Amino acid sequence: MIYTVTFNPAIDYVINVNDFKPGEVNRVASEEKFAGGKGINVSRVLNNLGVKSKALGFIGGFTGKFIIDSLESQGVDTDFVKVNGDTRINVKLKSNEETEINGGGPIITEEDLEKLFKIIGNLGDEDYLVLSGNVQKSVPRDIYSIIQQKCTSNKVKVIVDTTGEALVATLKNKPFLIKPNNHELGEIFDVELEEENDIITYAKKLREMGAENVIISMASKGALLICDSGVYHASPAKGTVKNSVGAGDSVIAGFLANYSKTSKIIEAFKWGATSGSATAFSKDLCKREDVEKYLEEVVITKLQ
Repeated sequence: MIYTVTFNPAIDYVINVNDFKPGEVNRVASEEKFAGGKGINVSRVLNNLGVKSKALGFIGGFTGKFIIDSLESQGVDTDFVKVNGDTRINVKLKSNEETEINGGGPIITEEDLEKLFKIIGNLGDEDYLVLSGNVQKSVPRDIYSIIQQKCTSNKVKVIVDTTGEALVATLKNKPFLIKPNNHELGEIFDVELEEENDIITYAKKLREMGAENVIISMASKGALLICDSGVYHASPAKGTVKNSVGAGDSVIAGFLANYSKTSKIIEAFKWGATSGSATAFSKDLCKREDVEKYLEEVVITKLQ
């Protein structure tokens, strides 16, 4: 089973306003509400691809109930820890420009964390655990590393998708997969990375630091996989970008949807790269028919 953890879920409230004017009354032309959060996005895409997962994390209040109801109505299983305080709302205002206002989220206590640890403690060597996104200030900055340590004895395959020090702290525990983009990779080593060879050099350093497999997403330049069998490049599919939200989460979901069934890492990489493009070309997260439409366009080339 694949499990995803979202520490700070949100209702993404997307509103479209024609010619937004600050300081005045504006009328909404259209609006949508989605269950949001990086781990939740992974679970939603897995569900769209026909692969079961269970969404874990923390939710609270009437907004948390909306997230559970929304996910379960789509067929996504959940086992969230209920906390005091309301799950946050992120407002995404689309007009002449795009503006985001993100909520802070509820406080997570030690008791709340222990409840999550208990759930994770039941996972085994056939399970995958996706730790994805940033966490609240009330949570230790190395919380993902702490969770990894609790998974070590059970040999759970841990996937980490976060940035900076929080990501580096997980490497000593040898995560199965990490997925920074080229800019996040550069920030880790305090360098600017644009050239493919330089990106590969620093991605290999992450493997030397402990990561088993590394995927580097590079937007319109495709993606790189650095693994035991070498370095591979996935060409980008061709299409019009409509959505930047969830593309990286879709890479992980597409990868796991395939790998959890086949254990073939190159084929899984192709599915991951294609899923990322398919979401970028969609108004929401990709569906299976979207991925299948672009799959043959994505070419995997061994570079090293």
